[in-house]
Parts: sequence; structure tokens; C-alpha cells
Amino acid sequence: MFKKVIIAEDIDAMNLGIQQVLKDLNITNFQHSKFCDDAFLKIRAAINQNEPYDLLISDLSFKTDHRKVTISSGDELVQKVRELQPDIKIIAYSVEDKGFRIKSLFENAEVDGFVLKSLNSIEELKKAIHIISTSDQKFISPEVASALQEKNNFEIDDVDIKILKFLSAGTSQDEIIEIFKTSDIKPNSKSAVEKRLSKLKDFFKANNTVHLVSITKDMGII
Repeated sequence: MFKKVIIAEDIDAMNLGIQQVLKDLNITNFQHSKFCDDAFLKIRAAINQNEPYDLLISDLSFKTDHRKVTISSGDELVQKVRELQPDIKIIAYSVEDKGFRIKSLFENAEVDGFVLKSLNSIEELKKAIHIISTSDQKFISPEVASALQEKNNFEIDDVDIKILKFLSAGTSQDEIIEIFKTSDIKPNSKSAVEKRLSKLKDFFKANNTVHLVSITKDMGII
């Protein structure tokens, strides 16, 4: 069983629930952070002190306040922690149910478990901790398990990334088209750019352009 755990969760009620799960499993050495930056600094400090954490439990979405942050989402946090400490076990604990985002966590950040916050999440979290502490087996909540089997042929290319970055900077669609034409970036017609935006919204299940930018930022795509 794990000996040292860190929780990244900004909602007090959820944080207390996770702490109770750890206590029920006789894990008493744990810390928590409400901000991704703080969690990352604690993990790095623990490594430098030769007392590393062996489990990270992280939410994916964090509310913003007046603080300037470097790491704004759980997706980015688990990715950076995996690079910093490759052998740490990671459980994502979230209300997120979008298949592409969950699949990305397993494929890109190589999380060990994903627990969906739901009516059964406390027992599922206990099960996830037990499974990943005793084996190399992955855990995913049954409600979203199909996410790992999802297949699609849609691939994001450099032009898509440029469009998303321009949108995130507040550049209008017409301005993007003009920039593409001036820079000889193709395709640069209005219909082509609109078609790409439509496909991106469908793929990421975004309600509008602002939502699309928010999703892709959370995923670290831009």
C-alpha cells in the first residue's frame, strides 16, 4: 500500500472525502494542495529531500482566482509530474466524462487510474488505490471505460494549432484568414478555415469557439 500521498483538489468537500478514503486504507502520511503549482512544488521538494510521494490523486479542473499560476489544469499537472517523477502512481479524480480527454490522460500522461466523481466514486477510489498499489493494472470507472476503446481518424495538424493559438490570443476568424494569406499558409480560404473550426468543435465537443479554446488549453494542446 502507498506510504506517502499528495492530493491536488481545490474543493474542500472533495478533498475531505479523499482524505477519509486514505484514512480508511490506513494511509496517514498525506498532504493536499488547492493549486497545481503548489502540488508540483511539493512533489519536487519531496524528491530533493529523498522522500518522494508514491501517489498523486488529482482533479482536472481548478477554479481561477487572483493568483497568477503556471500550471492551470490537472491535465498539465499530471503530465509535468510524470516527466519529473516517472515512477509515481497517478489517479485522476474528476467529473470529466469526455472520452477524448480521458483517453489522452492514459496515452499522454500515462495515468494509472481514472475515477469519475459520481455516486459510487468513494468505493471506486478505494478500489483504484488498491489495484494500482498491488499491480501494474490500470483502473478506470466503468461509466467511462469505453473511452479507452474509442477510435477516430481525426488528427490535429499544424494549421489547426495555429488557428487555435490565434483564437486564444483574441484574433478574429477574418483576421486569421488574412494572416494565413499574407504568410502563404494554406488552406486560407474562408470556407476551409470555417470547416476546420467546425471539425475541431465536433471533435472536442465544444459548444462554441470560446469553449473550444478553453478545452484545448486545459489539455495542453495550445
